[in-house]
Amino acid sequence: MEKKIIGIDLGGTSIKFAIITLAGEIQQKWSIPTNIHDEGSHIVDDIIDSIRHRLDMLGLTTENFAGIGMGSPGVVDRENGTVIGAYNLNWKTLQPLKEKIEGALGIPFFIDNDANVAALGEKWMGAGGDQPDVTFFTLGTGVGGGIIAENRLIHGVAGAGGELGHIAVDFSERPFACTCGKKGCLETVASATGIVNLARRYADEYAGDAELKKLIDNGEEVTAKTVFDLAKENDELALIVYRNFSRYLGIACANIASVLNPSTIVIGGGVSAAGQFLLDGVQKVYDENTFPQVRTTTKLALATLGNDAGVIGAASLVLQ
Repeated sequence: MEKKIIGIDLGGTSIKFAIITLAGEIQQKWSIPTNIHDEGSHIVDDIIDSIRHRLDMLGLTTENFAGIGMGSPGVVDRENGTVIGAYNLNWKTLQPLKEKIEGALGIPFFIDNDANVAALGEKWMGAGGDQPDVTFFTLGTGVGGGIIAENRLIHGVAGAGGELGHIAVDFSERPFACTCGKKGCLETVASATGIVNLARRYADEYAGDAELKKLIDNGEEVTAKTVFDLAKENDELALIVYRNFSRYLGIACANIASVLNPSTIVIGGGVSAAGQFLLDGVQKVYDENTFPQVRTTTKLALATLGNDAGVIGAASLVLQ
């Protein structure tokens, strides 16, 4: 009997689960809301109860599983299977996930940072084509990332390896402050929030009658999607924002490529829903800022797994 894996993607709004084969094929998917009340003290019990309930429904036992893999926000201790400082989960104190989940279910448990895990998913079953060297950017509310070199995740000495959102790219006179405490981080100009930052910056300097300018001046809600949709329609201000976003992300990709020369730099997260239009702008800057050996061997690609990257990557932790 070939064993299966349970992959878990732990987020601030929902917890996604999947039962996955050793070859990376999803057989079952489900999710539950994340209960962050009482300092997130219900989360681990909810995970255990949900897995037990699903196994009962499917007539499976713990013997059917090689392991459980999880991606979690916060600071993850992979050896001890603990998490601390996952503030979107209300986890301020150390959470002994491995001890509790293995103790309750009797299945080996593995954990890593959520952005690293999404990188593993795209590397294994997505745009990375299961190549040994893949870098992943996730452009969401912030910018996360994961670096896989020679089939190994880069963690660094303090677990901060692959924090691509904090590459300094904005050296303008008024760089935006980042949540990390410094200024000019990629996250401040290439995330969903960062694109809105840029829209406001360039709206202040812009004197024309672009639709984006009118929306901002009227105090209407502007999102990254608004900016990209208007840029696709040749709105003058939106195109200025798009070109500068492309410049910042393109330079970050070029620098990563020159240091690591991965086969693919994968761009995912909610912002990547802008699709080929986003990729074309970044590609142009990337090509202008890389030398031939890198430019011809490291390609840029959009993520293909969407919301499944987390559970697939989490499952792959069991196979590491």
